[in-house]
Amino acid sequence: MPTLAADLPSAAEPLLRVTGLSTGYGKVGVLRGVDLTIKVGEVVALLGPNGAGKTTLLRAISGLLPSQGSVSFAGRDLAGAAPRETVQAGLAHVIEGHRVFTQQSVVDNLLLAAYDLPRGERSARVEEALGYFPEIAEKRHQRAVALSGGQQQMLAVAQGLVQRPRLLMLDEPSAGLSPVLVDRVFDVVRKLRESGTAVLLVEQLIEKALALADRVYALARGSIVLEASTAETDLPHRLEHAYFASAPVAAE
Repeated sequence: MPTLAADLPSAAEPLLRVTGLSTGYGKVGVLRGVDLTIKVGEVVALLGPNGAGKTTLLRAISGLLPSQGSVSFAGRDLAGAAPRETVQAGLAHVIEGHRVFTQQSVVDNLLLAAYDLPRGERSARVEEALGYFPEIAEKRHQRAVALSGGQQQMLAVAQGLVQRPRLLMLDEPSAGLSPVLVDRVFDVVRKLRESGTAVLLVEQLIEKALALADRVYALARGSIVLEASTAETDLPHRLEHAYFASAPVAAE
């Protein structure tokens, strides 16, 4: 996936910087003072128990949920930005649960994701995204309802790739997939990293996520309770402690 190096932050500056982010639903607070950074071309895993606020965090970053705090992306302030603005800035969010238009064809789903691109670029972007997923490329003219659940998930990821994002946020991409299709989706994440695309990965398959990611954040009770490199030898123990301990675990 091509990237424009001139448009990206330097290696020393995070591509995404979230500072003091707090949000919730109505009067129910979910996240409290979340800090998070992602570098260019980095894969970061966001782990945590159910109900910790992982999906809420992604929704707040992408503009689907109003929040307090600071969200900076490629040097641009995205606090209060609408979802369309975040996409145009280069941040794509693939929502959990294969959210595709089931009565539209595979190609039409991807063209809809490319609606704001120049008309002359749309077909090329569609083919580029399909290149990651031969399984659905073969069914490009079939309606999405005819795809398996795993293939619909591939289509959902491909929709995010049409925009050539600088950062792709994936919320539970393995949910409901067979082991073979899980590996296919994770292989795509590896290819994206090789091309310089950063990925924020929310995932319940902890071992697979840690094997793929460069760094990991653990979220519990609405706060970041651990930040670490996945190269740390005692990481499983630290994760277990972070999930169940009452006090946050500081990054080393």
